[in-house]
Amino acid sequence: MHFEDLANELVLHIFQSCVSVNDVLTLASTCRHFRKVFGTSQRLPLLYQAAEAEYGPLNDAIQVATYNSSQPAHTIRRVPQSLALLKQLLKIGSAAQKWEAIYPSKKWKDNFEDRRLLTSAERYRLRRAVYRLWLYAKAFHNARYPRLTRTLKPVVLERAELLHNWSSAELAEMADVGGVIRDVLRTHVCPSNGTIQRKFRKRFPDADQPLLFNIHLNYPRPVAAAFQTHFHSAHQVSESGRFFPGDAKSAYQRKYMSTPDHEPGAEGWGDDIPHYYVVEDMAKLDPGQIMWLKENAPWKGMVECYVTETCGGGEWFRNNGETFGQTLEWVLQERGEDVEEMREAVREEELGIVC
Repeated sequence: MHFEDLANELVLHIFQSCVSVNDVLTLASTCRHFRKVFGTSQRLPLLYQAAEAEYGPLNDAIQVATYNSSQPAHTIRRVPQSLALLKQLLKIGSAAQKWEAIYPSKKWKDNFEDRRLLTSAERYRLRRAVYRLWLYAKAFHNARYPRLTRTLKPVVLERAELLHNWSSAELAEMADVGGVIRDVLRTHVCPSNGTIQRKFRKRFPDADQPLLFNIHLNYPRPVAAAFQTHFHSAHQVSESGRFFPGDAKSAYQRKYMSTPDHEPGAEGWGDDIPHYYVVEDMAKLDPGQIMWLKENAPWKGMVECYVTETCGGGEWFRNNGETFGQTLEWVLQERGEDVEEMREAVREEELGIVC
């Protein structure tokens, strides 16, 4: 039997069996009959069903896409299906999928003999945790919550209302994924001086010159055109501050190369204590922003430029660490639970994504 002779009900059943949006669109281009069936009133439901299978839970992603400051973050929003909303959900879901690929290498970084791929249920829980962390960052890590408000009880209670939506086990999943995101920040986006030193020695074991860390504190930036390198974002950034995608890979390869125009030590974000506070500040970025920086901003100057453009780089961002950990502790204490016990259970894989 030819495809053109299949009953519409059977064609719809085939569409409903697709597990990704790309599969639905590819199937719809198979023949005119399939395209005609896809073009009916079933188009949006089919696309949303495939998106749910690929990027679900979509309900949590919808909370991220539809949040704005005019309504409380903990309010569950129900919205009609639309193509415009679907495009936003696909963008958010694609970022969450990238964290699926990173999670195993970070979770089992030390005991790598246990490293494995995540099951479908674990991937679902990971995406859910990413969406919820994303919503928290979008709602509470912005200029409306400067440093002096982080410990005010009304603000803490407002943040806690969002976490009250989820069970302790789901909060443990968020803490688990948050630890992986923080590790990516600490080692890739904002590496410490020690990390830069270690990676430099690994790539150039025979190099005998010491790296010069924090040299910009003693010597102002020269105005000579020859010193306008990628570190200073001179020709990596467009007039709008956006980075050219093709430059990221080559820039990463040159990141640890010592040249007359570039000092690898300048890529470090400080020693242990200063670096800790840098990571705390940068942890306010949402998972999508952090993933973008990991993939497109290998140089310190790129990261600084992105933060200045996207977050304003004002007082609310500097010396104002993320508040999810503080709010998590508050909520668990309300429930009579201990946050350190929960974190230990996550480390022992008794709670979290892979429990």
